[in-house]
Amino acid sequence: MGSEVISKSKEFYNILRCLQDEESNEPFAYEEDIQMLKTDGDRIPVLKMYCGSQTVFICEKAVPKTNEPDDKPMKETTNCNDSSDADNDDDAIDINAIALLTEVGPQPLTIAKARQLLSWYTLSQNTNVSSIDNNPALHPLWVRCDMSDPAGTTWFGAETVCMGKRVSGVKLYSVTCKGSTADKASLITLEQLKQEHNKRHHTCSVTIKGSARFILFGSTVVENTMIESQSSVTVDFKWSHVESILETPPLSSTATLNIKVANGDMRSPMYEMYRELEFLQTLADGLRTGETEWVEPLESMSAVNLTTAFLDELRDTSKTLKNQTAKTTTNAEVKPETDIFNSFLERGDLDFVEQLWVRMRRSVTSYQDIGDCLKLVTEALRYGDVKPWIHRDSSSSLSKLILQSYHQQIDHVSLTGVTPVQMLLEMGLDKMRKDYINYLIGEELTTLNHLGYYLSTEVDLQEQVIRLRKLHHLLEIIVTCSTFLGLTYDRLFLLTQSCLQHYKTHPYDEEHEFKLQIKPALISHFYQKEQPVLWGAEVSSGHGAREVRTSLTLSDRPLVDHVIFESGEHYSQHDTWLQMYFVPSKVQIILLFFNCFFFR
Repeated sequence: MGSEVISKSKEFYNILRCLQDEESNEPFAYEEDIQMLKTDGDRIPVLKMYCGSQTVFICEKAVPKTNEPDDKPMKETTNCNDSSDADNDDDAIDINAIALLTEVGPQPLTIAKARQLLSWYTLSQNTNVSSIDNNPALHPLWVRCDMSDPAGTTWFGAETVCMGKRVSGVKLYSVTCKGSTADKASLITLEQLKQEHNKRHHTCSVTIKGSARFILFGSTVVENTMIESQSSVTVDFKWSHVESILETPPLSSTATLNIKVANGDMRSPMYEMYRELEFLQTLADGLRTGETEWVEPLESMSAVNLTTAFLDELRDTSKTLKNQTAKTTTNAEVKPETDIFNSFLERGDLDFVEQLWVRMRRSVTSYQDIGDCLKLVTEALRYGDVKPWIHRDSSSSLSKLILQSYHQQIDHVSLTGVTPVQMLLEMGLDKMRKDYINYLIGEELTTLNHLGYYLSTEVDLQEQVIRLRKLHHLLEIIVTCSTFLGLTYDRLFLLTQSCLQHYKTHPYDEEHEFKLQIKPALISHFYQKEQPVLWGAEVSSGHGAREVRTSLTLSDRPLVDHVIFESGEHYSQHDTWLQMYFVPSKVQIILLFFNCFFFR
């Protein structure tokens, strides 16, 4: 019997080791009805609390595929009331029915099977078992459970504990869960939590730590209508000496902001700048794919007419270059953006090329428009009709032609093919980079030396657009935290440096959460009268391999996705804690020769 168990554990280890070494995260079928997969812990709410973002193995019941009928073509039914289709009902496949079948979520295993899998995992890491080689540590293993035991267990987990590169122990996790309640009085008390802990570890000395999460910025409800937002700013608190369930985090807590901002939020002061960036991206995509989806123009006047009027305005003036600039800036027929936007990024020193970009990006609807506008400009430069001024550090092709026009020597430019689009894209890149520099340096959040990566023109245009998008995302984050949270300068400075460093080595990702330490007193007015979306207390005792932890987590939404809970009564929006889910989890750290039968 013992040799069979060891053999099974070794086989199980080999499968996990193969999954760990594989780059792919595709599910793996084990035995007849078990599915194993590798994923990041932060993708699953419960695991995120204990494993963070580290890679974990998940074992769950395999769900049979339902969307692959026996080589029969899939037919979509049109109108179920149409009698003309009645004869085809037997052959047609109801798309909606299939959609329902394929939306089956993850399924749990039995408690007995979950314990068996953890037993094999534990034995495979036990160097005291002679038949098992000295194996490298595996990723943590988590098994979905069906709550069939008296405790209502929803997860079992195991995680290796290492001293150096040697596995010295295993943490065993047991997560139990109950349904929702809107009655605070029905929640477990702190004393009851201590008693639950004492059932596993008899001790007179325990430590109780608290944690909580509040939403500071995100989706909002206006007149009973939910306004969804892909952006969110939450704050995580941690403190010691918890005195009661659901207590407000004290000002002595440590607090960390979790900042995730998506571009394009209409509430953002950066929204108009985002639209400008999207037009820039449209040009870049057109160069890359050969196809462009033009948006509706923001100006009623055509691009050619706007450009002609702009050039006429320059021709008619006889004032000095400085006065010309002041006049063109004052009389420009470009509609101002929102007042908030102007206060952040609008510049009063737009040169000729930048003003031309603003007009063209709001009015062009075809490649022909771009070519015609640039032809008008290049001809005016060639014949000396206009002598526009430009910024000294301008790097676009049109800027170089303007510099040449000062000496009546202009290179011939063939405005055919993709050349006009490339020229317009360069104009936009130049202008928007200066917009971002103007804000970041003006607010003293960084220096030009730290922006070198984002401002480089040595890379190709596509890479320049990617880096500009990163810079825009950085500003979205900074402006959101400044405008809606009122963060102090020192916090904004640190956040700026963190974002700049991150994007130098990481790809563009709006889902990434940036972290920022902050003093609770700076944001106390946001959370002290609000209810947390997550609240927890952890009782711990013992040290090292004899440490035992019992934790309670309260959430405003289910933390377990493979079990359906009774939702109970429907409460009004004025009730406190609408859907509070009670999720106490017990955590044990034990030596490897302890096996999974300690889960009782």
